Amino acid sequence: MRYKLTLEYDGSRYAGWQLQKNDRSIQGELLNAAAKVFGAQNIEIYGAGRTDSGVHARGQVAHLEVPDDKKLKPEQIRMRLNDELSHDINILSIEKTHPKFHARHDAVQRTYVYQITKRRDAFGKKFYWWVRDPLDTTLMRSAAAMMVGFRDFASFGDKADIKQSTLVELTRLNIEETPERILITIRGSHFLWKMVRRIVGVLVEVGRGNLPLETVEDYLQKPSREPARFTAPPSGLYLEKIEY
Repeated sequence: MRYKLTLEYDGSRYAGWQLQKNDRSIQGELLNAAAKVFGAQNIEIYGAGRTDSGVHARGQVAHLEVPDDKKLKPEQIRMRLNDELSHDINILSIEKTHPKFHARHDAVQRTYVYQITKRRDAFGKKFYWWVRDPLDTTLMRSAAAMMVGFRDFASFGDKADIKQSTLVELTRLNIEETPERILITIRGSHFLWKMVRRIVGVLVEVGRGNLPLETVEDYLQKPSREPARFTAPPSGLYLEKIEY
């Protein structure tokens, strides 16, 4: 039996989504909870996005495959799993799906939101990036517009991405500003490792006045390791939504 799960989590205490041998992960916590609920070890859980250590999710999607159990309805499974999970992981919904549904491979769009705070926040260190310098969001929007479309993001990936295509289609890159916050929304077909945090870091450097727009275009024209220096911290990043 295969189920589609939608969940949220605070990633502060975890070493990312991916199962870890010597550290706590979101996938590992879900596997442990499912083993208790179903009393079985032959359980599979795959997520749509492999969030890094410290990254959060409001709309992560995973598929759960367990032995066929007609005794439990989806809502009962959701409640029982949540009873076994820590307070910082919460399953929002669960539904039966077809046996070949794959949370990662069937996804067509992923949306991330990055939250920047303009002031020191007593509650926000785990959930925002506090940028003390004033940021020119007009310049940031100009840089963001250059990245939308089907572009080569080799400069924004990691060495581990060399063996795969670095061409990614960004369908949305919006910057919204309030008196206390800047929210950066990024939607695309898929993302390279650390790509979203490096895009955010480059946009912030543009907003600070440290990077001209011409340099951003250079990053998109030929590979550069410079954006790695600007990688934004994981605390402000949220996996917002997966579309199928």
